Amino acid sequence: MSQIISITALASISPLGNDPQLIWNNYLNDKHFFVQKNIDKAPTFVAPLDADSIAKIEELKHSDPKYKFLDNSVLYAMEASRAAIKQAAWGAADVFGINIGSSRGATDLFEKHHQEYLETGKAQTLASPTTTLGNISSWIAHDLQSSGPEISHSITCSTALHAVLNGVVWLKSGMVDKFMVGGSEAPLTDFTIAQMRALKIYSRSDEAYPNRALDLEKMQNTMILGEGAAVCCLEIGKKENALAFIEGIGYATEILEHNISISAEAVCFQKSMKMALQNTKLSEVDVIVMHAPGTIKGDLTEYKAIQKVFGESLPLLTTNKWKIGHTFGASGLLSLELAILMMQHNTFIGVPFAKAQIQEKAIKKVLVNAVGFGGNAVSVLLSL
Repeated sequence: MSQIISITALASISPLGNDPQLIWNNYLNDKHFFVQKNIDKAPTFVAPLDADSIAKIEELKHSDPKYKFLDNSVLYAMEASRAAIKQAAWGAADVFGINIGSSRGATDLFEKHHQEYLETGKAQTLASPTTTLGNISSWIAHDLQSSGPEISHSITCSTALHAVLNGVVWLKSGMVDKFMVGGSEAPLTDFTIAQMRALKIYSRSDEAYPNRALDLEKMQNTMILGEGAAVCCLEIGKKENALAFIEGIGYATEILEHNISISAEAVCFQKSMKMALQNTKLSEVDVIVMHAPGTIKGDLTEYKAIQKVFGESLPLLTTNKWKIGHTFGASGLLSLELAILMMQHNTFIGVPFAKAQIQEKAIKKVLVNAVGFGGNAVSVLLSL
């Protein structure tokens, strides 16, 4: 990258909470945030928002009569965006773009509207505008009174990091000098869980850690869904208030062999990591926050891709999916949040049941990976 990009704010709402210090404290312990709920007619592990975050969403929903008709995927992103813009100190005079994506979009609201249609034969007036994917960024723009460009997109589970990619490109084009990017997901619904079970990737584990992300010897798939949103503010150049800097970004897409395919050595990840690292010595990368959703093939193929790129000298490897589950389109930004926290506190957060790794030097550069169905990978290199 010829010009550095500053991350001047990052805010999230997730099972870990919505306050940076609380989130970090929750990363410091070995507790996971899964609870069992009766979803899809069976006891199911999921990672819902914490109680304080749920209260914030209820307050937000009642702050404007129009907001009560919105899906949680919109409200989660709106709450995180309010916190991010405050942290970045962007004011009324600032013109900024917005790109907040989601893998599933208004999942819960769409299911409710469809069920009502099946029962009554009629669709509600607002069924269409409140379930289109584009309404995430448009409602955030309304809430923040933004006049800049707005984009919503879905690129499955790499959606949030694709938003980062889009923001970087907009900034480097010179069309804007500020961009808000992120992802949001509210997938804890009967039909969504049923779809994951149909793919035979949802966890049936009764172990103490039911999501076995980064357990490369597991014999069953252990993906668990979580919910949340994460948003960061990007600015062109090296800003004094930056939390971290984006030094490199890479992307790649594999040719589909089937609907959820990824090659045995994740060629897409090899390409995206190499692109992100093209101006960086491999030895300078201290940590990789892996996508690692807890599936057998997903975890192992990404690990093999990392081996292909880094050889015998692997950086420290981690993921947060064992703790908060897979948040689909929001997951890349929540991984980026973990990366920034580890750099800020100079503390590696590992996976408690994975092979022990020792931090031997300061954490100054972290690579973050995300990939979705079909092998659309993004890698982002961060530095302090």
